[in-house]
Amino acid sequence: MSKITVVIVGMGFGKEFIPIYQKHPNIKAVGICTRNQDTLNDLKAKFNLDEDLLFTDFDEVVKRNDVDAIHVVTPVPEHARMTLASLNANKHTACTIPMAMTVEDCQAIVAAKRKSGKVYMMMETALYTREFLYGLKLAETGQLGKIQFVRGSHIQDMSMEGWAEYWKGYPPMLNGTHAISPLLRINNTIAESVVCHGSGKLSDDLASRYNAPYAVETATFKLRGTDVVAEATRSLFDVVRQYRESYDVYGTKMSFEWEQLQDEEHVVFDGGENARRINVPDTDELLIPEIADFTKREKIDDPNHVSFLQGAGHGGSHPHLVQEFIAAIVEGRHSAVDAALAANYTCAGICAHESAMKGGIRVDVPSFEQQ
Repeated sequence: MSKITVVIVGMGFGKEFIPIYQKHPNIKAVGICTRNQDTLNDLKAKFNLDEDLLFTDFDEVVKRNDVDAIHVVTPVPEHARMTLASLNANKHTACTIPMAMTVEDCQAIVAAKRKSGKVYMMMETALYTREFLYGLKLAETGQLGKIQFVRGSHIQDMSMEGWAEYWKGYPPMLNGTHAISPLLRINNTIAESVVCHGSGKLSDDLASRYNAPYAVETATFKLRGTDVVAEATRSLFDVVRQYRESYDVYGTKMSFEWEQLQDEEHVVFDGGENARRINVPDTDELLIPEIADFTKREKIDDPNHVSFLQGAGHGGSHPHLVQEFIAAIVEGRHSAVDAALAANYTCAGICAHESAMKGGIRVDVPSFEQQ
């Protein structure tokens, strides 16, 4: 197809994607949408944006025939509404995690994607960090041997200044894709069912926000087509711990464990009692030259944004997300995290929270492939 015009909606860490899209050779123009007029003016000047592609109203974006793609980087409660509006307007659509907050909204997005015939991609940073891509290569080249077990965690203090009010008391697994999706992807499968247990108790104020009492939720997932069990843990409030967004994978030939402390380096076990710390390599060689340097932390426009103060720059994932989304559009194919797959990843967390709230009963996770 001809070059693509994309509009990014949400200028929190969404603004980090502006220069990446601008340098991509298949992009015609980049627009932005934010309700804050001062932010719009500042970013227009900083990135030399086209006046005709500046929006303060999302509904105006979807009406524009000259906009080919929309990238949603807005608060979680807006994801389903904006994604559906974009797909129903026949726009290629990317959205940050999670896909939605309910199984029903995930089902609606899968249906809208299929009806539109457009590309959908859930922009899951955890699947494109240098650490995950390193482990995925170990798995795909057979260096791990047979995978025997995988574990993921996402532990974060969302009481820090800068997080929106809706996060207060947010149930841990209701947005579990950072901890879950690497475990499923490295096994090249989806979640079939889940048993999840809640642990501890939030303060009364936090617990009342979503009628969800647990400080921590830990889930074990049955995976399709494998005897591997995946375990994922998440907490957001009332737990003291440095930020951690990790995965561990244990195989018959080699195992990989995420570092215990930030910048401590990860650990590879390669037989017997052998263990060595590694600094995983950058992933710039997997990118087209025009955007390869955006894996570097120094390329982050606003390192003081709360998303980067916690999370170390999303592991160099941003240019990979852009590259895959645009490649899928240009090549006329599904993205690597298409709607059906994204829905399973997202619903795995939603169903895990349901299991915890029902005392740890097993809950089936929907598969969207045959719908």
